[in-house]
Amino acid sequence: MKLTLTLLGQLLFFSLSYSQKNIKPVQQTTYKNDSIYSQYLQRTVTLSIIIPTQHQQKLSLLLVNDGQDFPALGMQASVESILGNNHILPFLTVGIHCNHERILEYGTAAQADYKNRGTKAGLYTLFVINELIPYLEHHYSLKREPEARVLAGFSLGGLSAFDIVWHHASVFSKVGVFSGALWWRQREEGYTDEHDRIIHKLVRAGLYKAGLKFWFEAGTNDEKDDRNNNGIIDAIDDTLDLMKELHQKGYNANADTHYHQVEGGEHNPQTWGKVMPVFLKWAFEKP
Repeated sequence: MKLTLTLLGQLLFFSLSYSQKNIKPVQQTTYKNDSIYSQYLQRTVTLSIIIPTQHQQKLSLLLVNDGQDFPALGMQASVESILGNNHILPFLTVGIHCNHERILEYGTAAQADYKNRGTKAGLYTLFVINELIPYLEHHYSLKREPEARVLAGFSLGGLSAFDIVWHHASVFSKVGVFSGALWWRQREEGYTDEHDRIIHKLVRAGLYKAGLKFWFEAGTNDEKDDRNNNGIIDAIDDTLDLMKELHQKGYNANADTHYHQVEGGEHNPQTWGKVMPVFLKWAFEKP
């Protein structure tokens, strides 16, 4: 009898152990592809969408330029890692794919650069605000206040994200700029930092908008150029100078702006993907 009970116990133990080993963790997100036709851009825009599988409330919204890079960024893994934190608000992630006209659609809407790049940035802005967001709100249960909307981008897409958020504080509240192309300038000959960097000039001429918050990343190996020979690469100089413009405009250096410098960080999705969870925590942490 004692032997029988012992055998039963061992069988039960092995059965439970086997079951626990074969229990698959609950999938935190669903990844899907979608598309929307834009009248403004006159093209079909592909979307990569990451949806939380378990949520009982309306979602915040993260829009990301260059959504075609989600696989290289490891975006779904980053989103899942942060959604597992009880202090994070659930959010829908939407990657907006670019096409061969990226150099025209991204940039500053008010002004193209000296090579006439960014001529469709205004149309891209209208697409995001007037077509994409209403489309997403129709298909998903989303919060509708600007405090629940975040826009992010990389390199030229980072410049685009900043430009859109800066000029549309009634739509967005936060922006993430990864290795932003903040050098974007209005002329090549006789160029000076003070007068010719377009986004710095736009911020200087703009008004303070309450509620906006800004997150910047730059890698020490983003590039090698150092046009003013101060020992700091241009990518970092341009980022820090833009933050100074924001601080002079009235934004708090601690509460409203955040700078994340990556030692050895390069201008590529691998670097940006590694710091993505840091940005997501900043963007969606519960107040």
